Amino acid sequence: MEQFSWLFWLIIGVGLLVAEIFTLSFFLFWFGIGALAASLVGLLGFGYIWQFAAFAVVSMTLTVLSRTIFSNYLWYREDVAPKLGVDSLPGQIGTVTAESKGALNEAAVKVYGSEWTAFPVDGESQLVKGEKVEVVSVKGATIYVRKVQRELPGWKQD
Repeated sequence: MEQFSWLFWLIIGVGLLVAEIFTLSFFLFWFGIGALAASLVGLLGFGYIWQFAAFAVVSMTLTVLSRTIFSNYLWYREDVAPKLGVDSLPGQIGTVTAESKGALNEAAVKVYGSEWTAFPVDGESQLVKGEKVEVVSVKGATIYVRKVQRELPGWKQD
């Protein structure tokens, strides 16, 4: 019976690889590879202990290595997440569409095609229509801006 033990491991290995197709975890795959390694060890004539040892070592090693690789390179990490929506506004350049007015120097600034209520970050400078400004921060539906110190070469004039 021991001469056919490799066939048992082969069936288990193929079964686990096929079962992996229907799961989202990418977990059974490594145990399938481990079972195929145990099948190879059995085919070479080694006993049950060696077959199980090959299965355990290969499966656990691949599982540990894959979790390390996935966590370091493939899984979502907050520090490298793309900024979307309002979070992407700071640092962007906008155009003043309505001059400053009132005691707080409230103006309107167009950024990415949307018009925002804007205030100068220092609270005192006047924003002039057509002027380029940089978004410093966003608080609610209001942006705080500062005048662009230098424009990029070839900046499109409105």
